[in-house]
Amino acid sequence: MGRPEALFPLFSDIETLPGVGAKTAKAFANLHILCPKDLVLTLPVAGIDRRLRPGIEGFPAPGVITVKVKVEHHLPARTKGRPHRVDVSDGTTSFQLVFFHARLEWLDRQLPVGEERIVSGKLEVFDGIAQMVHPDHILTTDAAADMPEFEPVYPLTQGVSQKLMARAATAAVGLCPDLAEWIDPELKVREEWPHWTEAVKDAHAPKGSSDILPTTSIRARLAYDELFAHQLTLALARGQSRRRKGRPSKATGKLQGPVLSVLPYVPTNAQMRAVSEIQEDMADGHRMNRLLQGDVGSGKTFVALMALLAAVEAGGQGALMAPTEILARQHMQGLRPLAEAAGVVLEILTGRDSGSERKAKLVALAAGDIDILVGTHALFQKGVEFHDLRLAVVDEQHRFGVSQRLQLGRKSVAADVLVMTATPIPRSLSLAQYGDMDVSVLDEKPPGRTPVTTALVSTGRLSEVVDRLRASLDEGRQAYWVCPLVEESETLGLAAAEDRFKHLRATFGEGRVGLVHGQMPAAQKDAAMAAFVAGETRCLVATTVIEVGVDVANASIMVVERAETFGLAQLHQLRGRVGRGAKASTCLLMYQVPLSEAGRRRLETLRDTDDGFRIAEEDLAMRGAGDVLGTAQSGMPRFRIADLERQAGLMAMAQKDARRLIDMDPGLTSPRGIAARTLLWLLEQDKAIEMISVG
Repeated sequence: MGRPEALFPLFSDIETLPGVGAKTAKAFANLHILCPKDLVLTLPVAGIDRRLRPGIEGFPAPGVITVKVKVEHHLPARTKGRPHRVDVSDGTTSFQLVFFHARLEWLDRQLPVGEERIVSGKLEVFDGIAQMVHPDHILTTDAAADMPEFEPVYPLTQGVSQKLMARAATAAVGLCPDLAEWIDPELKVREEWPHWTEAVKDAHAPKGSSDILPTTSIRARLAYDELFAHQLTLALARGQSRRRKGRPSKATGKLQGPVLSVLPYVPTNAQMRAVSEIQEDMADGHRMNRLLQGDVGSGKTFVALMALLAAVEAGGQGALMAPTEILARQHMQGLRPLAEAAGVVLEILTGRDSGSERKAKLVALAAGDIDILVGTHALFQKGVEFHDLRLAVVDEQHRFGVSQRLQLGRKSVAADVLVMTATPIPRSLSLAQYGDMDVSVLDEKPPGRTPVTTALVSTGRLSEVVDRLRASLDEGRQAYWVCPLVEESETLGLAAAEDRFKHLRATFGEGRVGLVHGQMPAAQKDAAMAAFVAGETRCLVATTVIEVGVDVANASIMVVERAETFGLAQLHQLRGRVGRGAKASTCLLMYQVPLSEAGRRRLETLRDTDDGFRIAEEDLAMRGAGDVLGTAQSGMPRFRIADLERQAGLMAMAQKDARRLIDMDPGLTSPRGIAARTLLWLLEQDKAIEMISVG
């Protein structure tokens, strides 16, 4: 099945539109406009009121005004570089039209003395004289009706004028066919949305500034179409993974019981709720595809362990994949005592395992002698065969897009998948990013975690910070010192970290300071981490955030140098590394003056709240969706009309509707299903189209 014929004109060459040649086509490409369809979906961003007014008297200049004038006389430029002026009168008041570098015969033709014209442009007062420099429109009274009362203003780029853009957009809208409706009829009536073709026409011909608002029914309808097409893609992916038969894995509690009895704390309600949602998914015949979202320290590891134990209780195996070796080893240390209490065989496999040791692990894994395997992505490489993998838990991968999730599912014929993220994501984004998954949220903190006091300090007070830190280390406390984020160059960042390391080592004493950075050999990095965990080094200097994914209960101080170079979410993650023990903890955010307005707002937000979801919402409001998830690797869709920050409600509606449609009509073969296919073609959702044809 190819693109529906009705859409052909919209996908023709942009040069088929009036006024667009090869050169202009290149300029249009800078606005991501490659064919008429792209122009149809590029809506005006503002508008200019061009209604005819009786005269300029009492008009609050500067501003755009449209009036009927009589041309009185021309005052040509006396010297080169001076403007040509034309005196005009609106019947009550006289003012001047001003032209630079204009051709005289053109001016005489446009503005013949003694005749009436309609002029529209920006009226300003200069040296007490009202004037309009280069009017936007000069029309004869007969042609006045050609000018819209409210003129749309489009986004522009070099080489594309407002006039050209408007002309091309009008032509593109004229190519829109009448398409069958893909929106649920009840929803359309309830929201009072117009039909697609009508919405497009009206969006390009606003009647007033209120028509430009995203909340109008026209704009909301077109935004909904984009969100709905995106959610259809995700619903198809979800349908595909759900249609693939799962293996029901029923928990018996035989292994979970002993673990609960040795836990040093009582699980929160949120943790127990997540555990039961996951177990329900695992017990039914579909494959689980669930996201476990929780703030730093909300206890995701406990939930993951209960799920892994359920897989083992059902007679299968579980795998836990972490993004780095350090984190994999940390999971291993945290889980080992609990696994022992349940009598479960737990092993680790990383890229560093080699030779006979690796071989022995692989043999045991294939024979089913290992119950739970922890590791890095090495778990899913060639040659690693499970006896009966029932559950794969993927930790902290927001670089793990839909396609990677589908790949992971293929490793085992019927493994359930649980993705854990410690990056709280605002609801609208989590629907856009993880709409193919079901979501469990941990929104409570386990007891026993001490709140972290956050303070802002300028880099000018570095020596004070170092003195206070020395006193704390002498009392037996431990600290992280995170160096600035130097995006431009790893070597610069490295040099800064090594300098800071040498400085602190000279101050605190030879053996008390350790260093980890991204370019160290793995073994060296592990040794530095191990020395810190064991308390041999008291202060750990680190470059990147990721390296410090380690849980050291005794570490109660976090210093972040040049904190303004980090994103909000990153700083929140970093801060979560302290406050894991019973000691009161501190996080010092050091900034360089002068701070930008945005930098100040970021740091103050962090100082004032430790709620990751609130921080994520603020981050989204400040940076926009693409940046929060890092668009390059997040597979985050780019919408032309929909605004994820402000239209979260529409996104939730689109998800519900898309899932319902795919549940009722998985192949999109009903009349509404066929209309929805047209929408997918229209909005170039190629992944979805592939899935229908494959499905």
